[in-house]
Amino acid sequence: MKKIHYLTSWVSAAAMLLAFAGTEPKDAAQLGERLFSDPILSLDSTISCRSCHRPEYAFADTARFSLGVGGRVGRRNAPSITNMSARAHFFFDGRVLALEDQVLMPIQDTLEMRLTLPEVERRLRNHPVYGPAFVRIFGRKATAEDLAGALATFVATLETANTPFDRWMFDEPNGMGEAAVRGRELFMGKARCFDCHFTPDFTADEFKNVGLFNGKELNDVGRFAISRNPADLGKFKVPGLRNVALTAPYMHNGMFRSLEEVIEFYDNPDKVVPDAINRDTTMAKPLNLTAAEKAELKLFLEALTDDQFVRSEK
Repeated sequence: MKKIHYLTSWVSAAAMLLAFAGTEPKDAAQLGERLFSDPILSLDSTISCRSCHRPEYAFADTARFSLGVGGRVGRRNAPSITNMSARAHFFFDGRVLALEDQVLMPIQDTLEMRLTLPEVERRLRNHPVYGPAFVRIFGRKATAEDLAGALATFVATLETANTPFDRWMFDEPNGMGEAAVRGRELFMGKARCFDCHFTPDFTADEFKNVGLFNGKELNDVGRFAISRNPADLGKFKVPGLRNVALTAPYMHNGMFRSLEEVIEFYDNPDKVVPDAINRDTTMAKPLNLTAAEKAELKLFLEALTDDQFVRSEK
């Protein structure tokens, strides 16, 4: 599938809204982009989608758990929302199957934006820019359904495939170096990453228990809360790995602060969580990666970063 290159702005949300002032969104994607950065969608107009999905970090957050209206703390780590157009499930537990359903849930969540959909519709209809824009683009006054369509259309543009890895794959200049290529070989083989992270976006769109559930301090049941299937206890949606070098902290609970910590965990899960329940059998034995192999694997993961997120050093 062809990826759409999205040019990220490095300005703050406030500066972005200022830049938008006086302009009219021309289509659903532009309308969704503007609403994504506008705190009008939160109860007290302090939180926007962008607050927890920051463009400079591949639309992820740097906090273990994001803060919502009134400083309320989220339940899980806010993941990157790049490369979502081909996903089959959304949220770590896969509770929804369509991007249009996903984008409305944080707005209504009491730990996040805390706004009701009727109030969202009222605000948008009365807004001097958004009110006319919805009528012009969708042919009717603002509705929650059309808000979902605009936000989902924007998120679907955040596709990334301009990376050293992609250039290496197509034998183009400025691809991966030799060490990163060796890291890819480890990814495909000894490190067993490819067992779960395949497809162009490096995810199988499946649910796996990698050993971060023990029923005690690690007590998020994950997919089980949705399916009620005991086999799903402790399983979470396998994330895509594009731009992963920018999206720390990692895992559904943000417990790992760096790629090095993630690699150390997968090298020997028992060393980190010795009493895991229902862990996938593919992780039954240590990988026994050497220090050099761990470094090369990290270089490969860094080679999945899209150029738009790489800042030039002066």
